[in-house]
Amino acid sequence: MTANQTSDPHAHDALPYSGGDPYADYRRSEHAFTALVDLADRRLGAGAIATNDEFFAQRENLLKPEPAVFDPEAFGHKGKIMDGWETRRRRNTAESPFPGDGEHDWTLIRLGLPGVIRGIVVDTAHFRGNYPQQASVEAASVPGTPSEEDLLGPDVVWTEIVPRSQLRGHAANGFPVDSAKRWTHLRLKMYPDGGIARLRVHGEPVADPEWLGALGSFDLAALENGGSVADASDRFYSPPENTILPGRSRKMDDGWENRRRRVRESNDWVLYRLAGHSEVRAVEIDTAYLKGNAAGWVEISFADETKSDLADPAAWTAVLPRTRLQPDSPHRFLLTDAPAATHARIDVFPDGGYSRVRFHGALTPTGLDALRARWAELA
Repeated sequence: MTANQTSDPHAHDALPYSGGDPYADYRRSEHAFTALVDLADRRLGAGAIATNDEFFAQRENLLKPEPAVFDPEAFGHKGKIMDGWETRRRRNTAESPFPGDGEHDWTLIRLGLPGVIRGIVVDTAHFRGNYPQQASVEAASVPGTPSEEDLLGPDVVWTEIVPRSQLRGHAANGFPVDSAKRWTHLRLKMYPDGGIARLRVHGEPVADPEWLGALGSFDLAALENGGSVADASDRFYSPPENTILPGRSRKMDDGWENRRRRVRESNDWVLYRLAGHSEVRAVEIDTAYLKGNAAGWVEISFADETKSDLADPAAWTAVLPRTRLQPDSPHRFLLTDAPAATHARIDVFPDGGYSRVRFHGALTPTGLDALRARWAELA
C-alpha cells in the first residue's frame, strides 16, 4: 500500500451529482502557497505539450485559468463531456483485468515562467467517481523550447517534487513543494487512469538575467520578467496579480478590484516587488473595463530595500503625487529624478481598481549582478 492510500479504494469518492450548484459540495483546499502566481497559467505561455491518452477530454483543459464547468446534459460520441483531462479506463488481461500497481497516464507541462515551485494543486472538480486514485509530479529544468521527443529523451533528469499521493474526488488536492530549484517543465502522472480538471503550479518566477540584460529597458513589475505582488490591502473581487499579467485586460475581473471601502481616512494599496534593483523611468496604469468601479485617484511611491526597511514610512519616496484617474482609460506618467528602487507601492483613493500597471525602466548594475547570482544558485 502506497503513502496516503486507505484500504477502501472508494474512501475519497464524492457523492454523485444531485442537481443544483455543481460546486455546492466541492472540497476546497486551504494553503498559503495559493496566494503565489500560477506558473502554469496559459496566459503566461504555459502549455500542455504531450500526453499518452486523452480519449475523453483534452490535456489543454488542465491549464485554463478559470474554474472547471460542469454541464450534466453534455454528452458526445465518446461519452460525458468533461472540462478537464480524462483518459480511458485501463485494462490488463482476461486473467488479470486490473491494471498493475505502477501503471499510470501522464501529461507533459511547459511552465509559462521558469520558477521556484512552492505548491501544486491537482483539482478533480466534477470528477466524482472517475478521478484517479493517486497522482505524482516530476520536474525538470531544460533550456530553450524543447520538443516532446527532447523531454522524453535519456538526457533529461526528472526530479519527483510531489510523491505518489492520494487524491480526493471533486476536490482541490493541495501539495506543498520543498524544492529550492528553478524548474521549467513538469510531468504529471495519475494512477492508474481517470480525470483531472485543473493543474495549478504556485511559485515564484525567476527571470533569465541574460535575457533581461540584453533587453535593457523592460517592464520591471511584469510576472514574465520576475516582478511580483508582495502584498495588498484587499483581494475581495479579483487579485492584484492580474495587474502584471501579459497583454491588455479583456473584461472587468481581469484586473484588480477591491470591495467598497467604508472606513474613512483610509485607502487601498498594492505593494510590488520589482525584478531587481531598478531605475524606473515611466509608469502606465490602465483602468480598462473598470467604469463605475475604477480607482478615483492614485499615488505612486518607491523604496529601496537594500538601503532601508520597507516598514519604515521614511523609506518611501513619492514619485507621482495624488493624481486623478479616468475610468476605462489608459494613463501614462513620465518620471523625472525617481530614485533607484526594489519595490513600488500604488495607493488608490479611497478604493476601486485598475486592470494593468507597467513600470518601464532597467536594472541597475547592482540589480543585474544580484539576479545573475540567484539564477546560478537555483540551477
